[in-house]
Amino acid sequence: MGKVKDKMRIGCGAGFSSDRLEPAVDLARRGKLDWLIFETIGERTMAFGHRDRRIDPRRGYNPQLAQRMRAVLEPCRANGTRIVTNMGVANVPAAAQLTVGIAREQGLAGLKVAAVEGDDVSELIGPDTVLVDHGGRSVAEVGLPVVGANAYVGIDALLPAIEDGGDVVIAGRASDPSLSLAPLVHRFGWKGDDWVRLGRGTLVGHLLECGMQVTGGYFADPGVKDVARLADCGFPLAEVDGDGHATITKLEGTGGLVDRRTVKEQLLYEVHDPSAYLTPDVTADFSNVQIAQLGCDRVRLQGASGRERPKTLKVTVGFDGGVLGEAGVSYAGPNAAARARLARDILRERLDRHAGLAGKLRIDIIGLAALHATALGAAPQGGVEPADVRVHAAVRSTDRSVAETMLWEVESLLCCGPAGGGGYRGQISPSVVTHSALIEREAVVTRHRMLVA
Repeated sequence: MGKVKDKMRIGCGAGFSSDRLEPAVDLARRGKLDWLIFETIGERTMAFGHRDRRIDPRRGYNPQLAQRMRAVLEPCRANGTRIVTNMGVANVPAAAQLTVGIAREQGLAGLKVAAVEGDDVSELIGPDTVLVDHGGRSVAEVGLPVVGANAYVGIDALLPAIEDGGDVVIAGRASDPSLSLAPLVHRFGWKGDDWVRLGRGTLVGHLLECGMQVTGGYFADPGVKDVARLADCGFPLAEVDGDGHATITKLEGTGGLVDRRTVKEQLLYEVHDPSAYLTPDVTADFSNVQIAQLGCDRVRLQGASGRERPKTLKVTVGFDGGVLGEAGVSYAGPNAAARARLARDILRERLDRHAGLAGKLRIDIIGLAALHATALGAAPQGGVEPADVRVHAAVRSTDRSVAETMLWEVESLLCCGPAGGGGYRGQISPSVVTHSALIEREAVVTRHRMLVA
């Protein structure tokens, strides 16, 4: 175990697939970091990765991988900062090869890139596999083709690559907090059953994993929770000691905010039970965390704990959802809402006659309680009708012609009425559906391969 006074600095370079680039570059240049993490996978992005790889075997990794690596490899190498990421998504080997190629282009001879594989468990998922978030129904009962399945792997998968000297460690579906926990375990020599420190390190990873959510971005609510200079908001970094206690902060001169409120919001984000946050590494307990403001943009955390890790691993099973068709028409001026309602009713009547659309279509009037229609009804807030609204129709289908029919019908409103419709837009895009299963951890065998620039 490392000494308590021995500190480690970890920065977040991305909190989701399409996160901003500039704050990550700033951390790479000025952060004096030991590690920079890029967390970019959600369940849908994982499924889309598999779909992309099926279309083109050279694809399937994070689309922003090349831009990110071109921007941060040089400053990270110059400052002794190592990188760990799950940007490999569904094609880790291709992601590693691309990163090595960029390193060679930049003259970074000897840079070691580790490709961590084994999270793809598609071959272990069959028609009878039970989906825990689908009412105990099976894969077969979803009625859609499986595109891929990935287990949430943890430090067991990442540590060998780190210990082997990987300057850049690229994984697929590595658990979000594990990206920070693995470097901490390596640095401080924590044991695999030191549940208390693993729980503390998991809290650090959880707070960093969503980027600007903890530095004021997703926190901001004008007039209620004001945050300065959001256009230049910085990504978070953590200073962690050998016992796993941490201070969350950001770089001086960046926009945003780190205070007890931003940290509390992120601490509870996506945590169904703060006393039992399940990860591949530990059952973390955040219920007794103490949060203290140390000064401007510096928050100290203590009191996280943990107990034995789950015996199973979560698996995301991705299905080909066919296509998603979306189309819309706008109405403005006097009586706009009434005309939009009439347009909606016309669409519903006509499209319900189509066998592929009956009962499957969603039609909203944007600007007229659309976001809360299912919960609150369609009454406008305060009883005031809006002066402009948009009729939006959407359908998901495995038959592209069904989506094309819907788009055709929406566009026909431009002349077929009601009056005043305009601004038609329509598109058909790929669709995926995801569900979750559990798998015995012994069935998941991970490995890494080292590439050198």
